Amino acid sequence: QLQLVESGGGLVQPGGSLKLSCAASGFTLNYYAISWFRQAPGKEREGVSCISRGGRTTNYADSVKGRFTVSRHNAGNTVYLQMNSLKPEDTAIYYCAASSHCSKREYDYWGQGTQVTVSS
Repeated sequence: QLQLVESGGGLVQPGGSLKLSCAASGFTLNYYAISWFRQAPGKEREGVSCISRGGRTTNYADSVKGRFTVSRHNAGNTVYLQMNSLKPEDTAIYYCAASSHCSKREYDYWGQGTQVTVSS
């Protein structure tokens, strides 16, 4: 089965850190740019970050710039999102998605999401 699987979410206190993983199953992640999105209750889905196929290009939403870092381990068929200095407003379901380029808004695969809750 061809799919993306996110993991690493959980409950963390403000100021804490989490590292999310996005693993590919049934296909090679090397051929895809990977984007991270999030959706909080009652809000629209928001693009968080993207990493190019080779990992040389990354981009971030202004709301997470300087706090989140996206990386990839192509040999391990996995992309990561390191989230530091977490804030309550980072609470959301986080999704990863695969496309041919970060600039392309058509996604071939989506994950099922992982919940991140930032609360004291």
